[in-house]
Amino acid sequence: MKKRFGLILVTALALSLVTVLVSCGGKAQSDVIKIGVFEPLTGANGAGGADEAEGVKLANLLYPTVTVGGKEYKIELVVADNKSDKVEAANAATMLAQKAKVNAVIGSWGSSLSMAGGPIFAEAKIPAVGASCTNPNVTKGNEYYFRVCFIDPFQGDVMANYAFKNLGAKKAAIIREVSNDYSVGLAKFFMDSFIKLTGDPNAIVAQADYNTNDQDFNAQLTNIKKAKPNVIFAPGNFTESALLIKQARQQGITTPFLGGDTWDEAAFLEVGGKEVEGAVFSTFFANDVPINGTSAVFLKEFRAKFNKEPAAVAALGFDAYLVILDAIKRANSVDPVKIRDEIAKTTNFEGAAGSISINADRNAEKDAVIKVVKDGKFQYLTTVKP
Repeated sequence: MKKRFGLILVTALALSLVTVLVSCGGKAQSDVIKIGVFEPLTGANGAGGADEAEGVKLANLLYPTVTVGGKEYKIELVVADNKSDKVEAANAATMLAQKAKVNAVIGSWGSSLSMAGGPIFAEAKIPAVGASCTNPNVTKGNEYYFRVCFIDPFQGDVMANYAFKNLGAKKAAIIREVSNDYSVGLAKFFMDSFIKLTGDPNAIVAQADYNTNDQDFNAQLTNIKKAKPNVIFAPGNFTESALLIKQARQQGITTPFLGGDTWDEAAFLEVGGKEVEGAVFSTFFANDVPINGTSAVFLKEFRAKFNKEPAAVAALGFDAYLVILDAIKRANSVDPVKIRDEIAKTTNFEGAAGSISINADRNAEKDAVIKVVKDGKFQYLTTVKP
């Protein structure tokens, strides 16, 4: 299933995304600024990476140049597929830093992949702006990594509050994609917050693990069913999560399922079908109504260009590009270090997914959106502020 999604999406991207061919010796053209698109375009995370890259591509089409020192520079995208794999992510990051010699990087969908490339970008002194990588460790200790999304401690707290206050849950079960740093981290933040809210150290009545690419979850679900939780929190990749819920419903488990931002993908609906009806998750962006002028432009142009509704991460990819572009303008320089310094100063910048202010930990303090699957579509429920 994943390979099919990945191949279709990467083929489309290969035809549309601007890829820079690096000249011999890797010397950059003097009139070109290169931005690396560091995304999983194939493999388990291919659909998410492709969605994020579409937002970057749209921003590049709308804003293809920038003036620095009185000279107009063309901005070109250097696409590096990190293939949903940590080793391949390190290889892709090395290519961008050492061969392509990009001025800045956007990505990656998947916190583990961002963490694999982070030290390489830092060593090369190239700023990277994550669009949807929410694990705190992406930016922790790395002066060259930033992000335009919220982080998992907030997201875990949002969903724990939803379970406790909106659903009246007192007992929860956790199902983790144990090979995924994002899933493990978000599950812990949910557990910590839920236990605190309930005041019960035994509020987590069951926990089960699986690995990326697993297809059969019946053993884990059998144990979860015996524990009789009021809610199941199962943050993980969109494909595995959809299969997990589908098999739970087939076992007769009617307990509400909650998840995180990785569920906000069309593939989640396609794989899960009618069984994921009622699933609730936190995410970054709701496209029901534009929240500001940039949001209105993004929605209008995305729908016209791609003839579909944008995924939330597409808005974040768009924003990551704009933040870098703004930093280049303020730095009035193509020097990656100077661009990095200006990204760090970003305050009250209007992005498609909301206002962006980068804090001292290089993270953006952003609202969270909660959505539900209803009638085969994602529908907006509410917005939660930090």
